Amino acid sequence: MKGTLIVIAKEPVPGRVKTRLQSEFTAQEAAALARASLVDTLGAVLAARASRRVLALEGDPGPWLPAGFTVAGQRGDGLDERIAAAFEDAYDGSPMLLVGMDTPQLRPELLGFQWSGYDAVLGLTEDGGYWCLGLRTPDRRALVGVPMSTDHTGRDQLQRLQDLGLRVLMLPTLRDMDTPRDAAYLAAEFPSLRVSRLYRRLQHAAHPGLLFEQALGGTARVVATGIDGRTVPALSELDRWTAPADEVDRLALSRCEGPVLDIGCGPGRIVTALAERGIPALGVDVSPRAVSLTTSRGAAALHRPVQDRLPGEGRWGSVLLMDGNIGIGGDPVDLLRRCAELVRPDGLVLVEVDPNDDLDDTAPIVLRSSTGRRSTPLPWARVGTRAVLRYARRADLHPTEDWRAGHRAFLALRRTPVPHPTPSTQPAQPARTA
Repeated sequence: MKGTLIVIAKEPVPGRVKTRLQSEFTAQEAAALARASLVDTLGAVLAARASRRVLALEGDPGPWLPAGFTVAGQRGDGLDERIAAAFEDAYDGSPMLLVGMDTPQLRPELLGFQWSGYDAVLGLTEDGGYWCLGLRTPDRRALVGVPMSTDHTGRDQLQRLQDLGLRVLMLPTLRDMDTPRDAAYLAAEFPSLRVSRLYRRLQHAAHPGLLFEQALGGTARVVATGIDGRTVPALSELDRWTAPADEVDRLALSRCEGPVLDIGCGPGRIVTALAERGIPALGVDVSPRAVSLTTSRGAAALHRPVQDRLPGEGRWGSVLLMDGNIGIGGDPVDLLRRCAELVRPDGLVLVEVDPNDDLDDTAPIVLRSSTGRRSTPLPWARVGTRAVLRYARRADLHPTEDWRAGHRAFLALRRTPVPHPTPSTQPAQPARTA
């Protein structure tokens, strides 16, 4: 087209862009996808025929901005006012077409229409909005007051243009990228886009903590597998983790001596059950969501890795490693040594072990989400009774009890007493004199 092309965009800052993507991606990942989408859009606009190109930007330009654009800061309160201002600030006497940053599949040829016979241009999106708006001259009446970010914004905008007596050229409807499902669609239909390549990389490189948070929040079903893809059953029982303590849990807790520290407390069913028994207890977990769920139940929990400094070190009556948490970090000896540091000299370390007594698998695991994401390898260990007994000896812990209940198995360990030299029963020899 002959005239000015305007891209209206936000600086891709984590937490400020693409927040709806954060149901499956971190704020940093969502911002990276937004940046890739913006770069794709700027590239298409740069390749299109135009007499001038303007970026109407909220925020600051970064290295993602190619040469060939004039940058103008956005002004106005709502999006309707900011779009109207972008037309006013970019106007140089020629027609203008404004596009957003959310349709990276935009191709230069789509912008090569002819203005002849038309006063305005509009391209709708599948979710009810619009991806582009063109005006021959700035006119605030065409924009201010049109409801933005609704499922009828596009229809309302078209009606406003027609009410002003403008002849409107309709461009093809596109799908914009607002949700994870939109991102998946774009990656499948337009695989060569920068945003599509990034999406595919992110799908196979999720942080394990993010998928665990999604599972706890109920936004996705998550299973644990080995690197080979085989499911790890003991680590995929989220329904049990989020439910109240059951009979087997309560049987294990009957061995506890307070106060109790629950390592990897998850959503807090164990800490809650202990509190209901009147036993002082604290949960620790690296998941903010898990800690929030625990405290919402009225129990105490701390957001902290077990290897960091913890309250009451060396004074806990019992330390718990339930639900296979002996696997945390992938090094059972290191974890058991840490537990021995945390309990008092006569304290108890209660470990839920794998029902397979001979299992000794310290290979990493992978979390896989029902949304299609896969985590990076997570250091973990799956160990049965015999392996834990070997590891316990190296951590100066000795077994006092092992038992099974249902399909679950447990070990009770205590710190190994440090031998003290016994007084000699032989009479003392007189000191020799010279």
